[in-house]
Amino acid sequence: MTGKDKSVVLWSIQDHISGGSIVKQNKPGEGNDKTAEGPSVGPRGIFCGHEDTVEDVAFCPSSAQEFCSVGDDSCLILWDARVGTGPTIKVEKAHDADLHCVDWNPHDDNLILTGSADNTVRMFDRRNLTSNGVGSPIYKFEGHRAAVLCVQWSPDESSVFGSSAEDGLLNIWDYDKVGKKVERPSKSPSTPAGLFFQHAGHRDKVVDFHWNASDPWTVVSVSDDCDSTGGGGTLQIWRMSDLIYRPEEEVLAELEKFKSHVISCASKP
Repeated sequence: MTGKDKSVVLWSIQDHISGGSIVKQNKPGEGNDKTAEGPSVGPRGIFCGHEDTVEDVAFCPSSAQEFCSVGDDSCLILWDARVGTGPTIKVEKAHDADLHCVDWNPHDDNLILTGSADNTVRMFDRRNLTSNGVGSPIYKFEGHRAAVLCVQWSPDESSVFGSSAEDGLLNIWDYDKVGKKVERPSKSPSTPAGLFFQHAGHRDKVVDFHWNASDPWTVVSVSDDCDSTGGGGTLQIWRMSDLIYRPEEEVLAELEKFKSHVISCASKP
């Protein structure tokens, strides 16, 4: 849980389910009337280290006790509940502006993504971070024209992730296309390295999105359309064509099967 009080609060619903000592029963007449008849659960820890509003938190995929957070202080902080409530690693100036979002790679728990009001997505390797060190990302992805609001790794492909922003775009990236020097030149010289798909179906800022863990390459995204329509929002469920992400040789071989048919159709008056 994050908030404007500059802290990160760790909770566990299991404390309520197990009926442990951390669960307490409110007495009638105490506190908020709406919760007077139900139990309340105290936090497992309150973690302090940010100097401004905390915007987002992500857990380490391999440990329920490790997590990271980002905030308006431009910091990325890593925490470990097993060793206390202070930062284990604090990255100053992870970006050049407020940080809005963070996600931890479910396939490689050394890789962390952050998105910021500086319009960029940055990827960090926690093995190369030092306590109180200035941010040194592996790579900076520049493909948005406005503040990045959400980032998320693909649940199926370890090098693929998405980012959405106030420019109304949801970009799909592949880090492998950046890391490999054999990357072929793009048809458009202005295409950012690693960017291989843009979903431009929203009319306004894309505030959130999520990959479908049960249906590969399927995404649900939502936009806040208040600025463009005066109110409301849009939810879209979409999937990109497999011709975009499949191996190039495989796609060309499949298209070759239809070449003669396409040529014959094109030659007809």
